[in-house]
Formats: sequence, C-alpha cells, structure tokens
Amino acid sequence: MARKPAVSADPDAAAKSTKLFVLDTNVLMHDPTSVYRFEEHDVFLPIMTLEELDDHKKGMSEIARNARQVTRTLDAIVNSVDDAIDQGIALYGPSRQLASGRLFLQTEAISSELPAGLPTAKVDNQILAVVIHLQRRHPERPVILVSKDINMRIKARTLGLQAQDYFNDKVLEDTDLLYTGMRELTPAFWDDCGQGIESAKKEARTVYRLRGPVCSQLLVNQFLFQEGERPLRAIVRQVSGTTAEIETLIDYTHAKNGVWGITARNREQNFALNLLMNPEIDFVTLLGQAGTGKTLLTLAAGLTQVLENRRYSEIIMTRVTVPVGEDIGFLPGTEEEKMGPWMGALEDNLEVLNKSDETAGDWGRAATSDLLRNRIRIKSLNFMRGRTFLSKFLIIDEAQNLTPKQMKTLITRAGPGTKVICLGNIAQIDTPYLTEGSSGLTYVVDRFKGWQHAGHITLQRGERSRLADHAAEVL
Repeated sequence: MARKPAVSADPDAAAKSTKLFVLDTNVLMHDPTSVYRFEEHDVFLPIMTLEELDDHKKGMSEIARNARQVTRTLDAIVNSVDDAIDQGIALYGPSRQLASGRLFLQTEAISSELPAGLPTAKVDNQILAVVIHLQRRHPERPVILVSKDINMRIKARTLGLQAQDYFNDKVLEDTDLLYTGMRELTPAFWDDCGQGIESAKKEARTVYRLRGPVCSQLLVNQFLFQEGERPLRAIVRQVSGTTAEIETLIDYTHAKNGVWGITARNREQNFALNLLMNPEIDFVTLLGQAGTGKTLLTLAAGLTQVLENRRYSEIIMTRVTVPVGEDIGFLPGTEEEKMGPWMGALEDNLEVLNKSDETAGDWGRAATSDLLRNRIRIKSLNFMRGRTFLSKFLIIDEAQNLTPKQMKTLITRAGPGTKVICLGNIAQIDTPYLTEGSSGLTYVVDRFKGWQHAGHITLQRGERSRLADHAAEVL
C-alpha cells in the first residue's frame, strides 16, 4: 500500500475553525486509541509524553501494556507518511477511514514559557509550557490540555489555559441516569396501554401482552413492579414496537422458594434471585452499597445450581486486588492462598450460608463447609488472559474497580454454559483515574441493557444491620 502525504496543500485554512488538543501521557496510557477520538480536531503530542511512555513500557502491568500499544500505534502513524511530519499527519482510524483531524508531534525546542515559581525540570510543567507556547502561536484556535490528572488541570486553569478531562471513556456524565433494571407501573402507564391487555397462564405464572406507545420504552429483562392493593412483580420478556410481553416472577421471598436456605428480604433481592436462578440469563450485574446482599445472594444461587441442580461444574470467584489503605506487600503461597486475604467477603458469606441449615449439627456443618470450599475456586485477574471457562459460575467481585478494557477481557473468557455475575458499588472506586462514569461496571450495565440473555438490578436497601444502615446514611 502506498504511503499517504502528511497533509493537504493548505492545512491551515480548514484548521482555524477546529480545536487543538494537547494530550497528557496519562490519557494515552488510559486509552491507547485516544489519538483517534477527537473527530475533526487536531491532536498535539509533546515530546515529553513519548519520554514518559518509554519509561512505563517495561513490565506486565496494564499500564505497561497500554504504553507499548500506544508506541506501536504512533509508530504505524508516523511510518504511514513520506513527507515531513512537522506539518501534521492525517489520522486514519482502525477502519482506515480518513479523519479530518491531524496529529502533531513536537519537533521544535520550546523555550521556557512558565512563571518563575514552577520548576522546568518537572514533566507536567514542561507540558504546560507547550500549551502556553501553542496558545501564543495559534491565538485564533482554542488550545486545550486533556489530562486525567486533576492537579494538572487545576494548574493549567490557574495559568489561564483551557483544560479538561478525557470524556470519551465516560458512559454517563450523571450516574443518576444509570439504568436501574426496574420500573414502577403507574396509573399513567396503564392509561398508555389503552390499545389492549391480554393475559394467559404459563405454568405457575401469568403472561400479559400489552399494547400501547409506552411499550416501546421498555427493555427486555427489565423488572416492573406495582404497589398498592393489587401488587405486581413482573419481568419484560419481549418488546416489538408498541407491543410488549411481560411475565410474573417466582416469589423468592417465600420460604418454599428459598435458595440454599436464603429468602429475599426485599423487592430488589427478589428481582436479583430471578436473574441469578434463570438459566437463560448468561450475564448479570448487581449494583448496590455495602450490605445489600449482593455477594450472599450470588453465592447462594451459585451453590444451588452447582451442587443441587448440577447446572454448572463449579464456582469461580475473582476480584481486583486494589488495596484500600497502604499495601502490605507480597503474600506467600499459591495463587488461591495469595488471593485469600482479598476474599474476606467470601468467607463471611460462606459462614452465613453454612449456618442456614438449622437441623445440621457441628459435624454436618464441618462436612458442608469442606464440600463448599472444594467447589469454589479463587482466581487472580492477572492470569485470566487466554483462558476459556466452560460451564462455570463466574463471579467478579468489586467490579467497579475494573476498566472497560479489563471488563471486556474477563467477560470474553466465558465459554459455552458459563454464567458471569458482576458485583460492585460504583460509589467505592479505588482504581486511579477511574470514576463512576468511566468504570467498567457502569460500561457493561449500559451496553448490555436490553439484551435477552443479560439482566441488571440495583439493590437499594441494606440488610446487614441497623448500625450499618444508619452509618451508610449519615457518614
């Protein structure tokens, strides 16, 4: 394939109406394809970002892998042109379609543009000097620094520069708009179904066929509820234009439908168990604050389907190993022994499940405990690449600390017959540069909504203790 020219004959004429984005190194390492994400606008990479990429490219961490991927991407871009690159390189995306924006690499020495109080040896300050230089050189164009570093953005604004976060990875700006997985049926809803409501019996449940404009707003596997004199708990099974089919739920609040001795204590837990126990649902996401029962319900459903129904061969549990406080250093032992201290929630919930059978004595509980641990495998995220899980019940705990790329890596490990459950609380993110809007958990909730083999529910009511509930409200 012939190489492309760097730019058109008169690039500056069209450039005056576009913006010039200066990328910080952390943006490139956060999203290796970020240079393609600015549409018709131009992208400028200071030479210091290349130095920092070189410093971070060694190792097996996610940051090192991203740094190497960025370097390969830039190498392909630079090698795609024959002309000098100081006038900008036309950007071709992965689909080989020409973007109207250009990529600029710093090719000139920039004298110090910084105030006397800022040390010029610091890389962040050198990037700020580049932004000041470009702003003075191109007064007719908005020059904007893009950085994931909050302090960097604050310093830029203090110097009178435009700065912003990298927004392309954000699923939602306001997490209050995040899909909750349920909807209340109001009188207005039933009024909109004036075109007709049909009902029929399906085994022990009732199926309703609704017709009306409001049906087009429903999503498959969305839960519907109605309170009052005639309460209703249902799930959307099909949506086609202005017609929807909904089905009443199994009542897991009743003891006869208990799952490993556990019954749902509230409406959302009942919805969650309907997802967890449904063999047609391959992917489940459960959000909620601490104490809402995410892990307990998931383990109870997993043990029932592994040991009683034989639907899955074993339970695999993993989580991100991001410490809340100071890191305590390396841990001894095998992979499962190293992951043990991170799985305190697993041990706590297994203890609760083991005590759910009040008729078993001490010997019976000890035997059950050994049986449960033999069917649960604890795996580290570091060794997930290249694996395929067949007929497994895969639980990803603390999923809010995963990036969208890591989440994709994990979910694509699922082979035939495997069910994946993601648990997390997006208000407790410990991974640097991740926010509620850019978390991998938020990402999959938004992308999987409406798929017939996926379901989501946000648990709202804590069931741990009155102390924990009060602390969650007032602290």
